[in-house]
Amino acid sequence: MADNQPRVLFDFTGADAAKEWQTVNDGVMGGVSEGTFKITDQKTLGFSGTLSLENNGGFASVRTKAKRLGLEKGDTLIARVRGDGRVYSMNLYLTKPLTAFSYRASVPTKTGEWIEVKVPLDAFEATSFGRAVKDAGAVKPEEVAAVGFLLGDKKAGPFTLEVEWIKVVRAAK
Repeated sequence: MADNQPRVLFDFTGADAAKEWQTVNDGVMGGVSEGTFKITDQKTLGFSGTLSLENNGGFASVRTKAKRLGLEKGDTLIARVRGDGRVYSMNLYLTKPLTAFSYRASVPTKTGEWIEVKVPLDAFEATSFGRAVKDAGAVKPEEVAAVGFLLGDKKAGPFTLEVEWIKVVRAAK
């Protein structure tokens, strides 16, 4: 990949695009939020559902299944999204299994408007169970095995997020 030329990590144009994705909602800890995804007729990822705060719940997420992403130090992730005005998180998951651990960055959306969100790898914050982990250190790009979006804004109700693609841009060398 040439420097500064975006490389597509995920788009939704292929026949098997849905096979790379999965939902993980607060039901894993007793909550009752509902979040599902589908590949739309417009070849985007549609993630929608209802966030519930019942039973100590409060999150819904969609993420890729683990695979090598080929990220490097200094990379920036870019996602083209259309949302509902809520603030989502873009999450990075590691190759090593750590319970409820991810690196997160805020992804604000504008109701019904396509925007490109750019997040440098060094802007992601380590979290566990939604709380910052101070001593985890920065993201190690070679350990990132999955990417996803999570809603956990403590506001019960319906949500919808659409993703056209996720790309990565290398830092200039």
